[in-house]
Amino acid sequence: MTWTIAAEPYDSPVAAALWRAYYTEVSDRWYLLHEGRPTDPEELEREIAAQPGAHLAPPRGRLLVARYGGEPAGTAGVRLLDDSTAELTRVFLHREMRGRGGAALLVRAAEEAARELGAGRMVLDTRGDLVEARALYARLGYEETEPYNTGPYAEHWFGKRLS
Repeated sequence: MTWTIAAEPYDSPVAAALWRAYYTEVSDRWYLLHEGRPTDPEELEREIAAQPGAHLAPPRGRLLVARYGGEPAGTAGVRLLDDSTAELTRVFLHREMRGRGGAALLVRAAEEAARELGAGRMVLDTRGDLVEARALYARLGYEETEPYNTGPYAEHWFGKRLS
């Protein structure tokens, strides 16, 4: 089986299903860690609907979908914060697809998309409990930086020059 990665409209059925899977996983992980319970279903629906991903639409953003053997497996989003800085977001692979090299391919494809948007630097934020994500970013050359945002769940910030 092989990986393919291509841009996808943020509001396509495939993108919506992957967003739901991503948000459910990271939200449940946070609530289980901090409150010992999964996300309340009503809250989950409200938050998924509140963040559809319009910021990942062209001309200032891209949503990439990874497929493994033709089946949707994950996403990565890129959006310009300014004319030279892009933000990496929504990096996700279905659990059963992990360990097959797809995450690194997604991040590299997102870096290329950021370059195409004119960015010379990529930044991202993540949580402390997402240790796998932090290890991936470090392995791909991202370095911890000072905060660039005040997101409620942002605990670690990374950056990388794209040139």
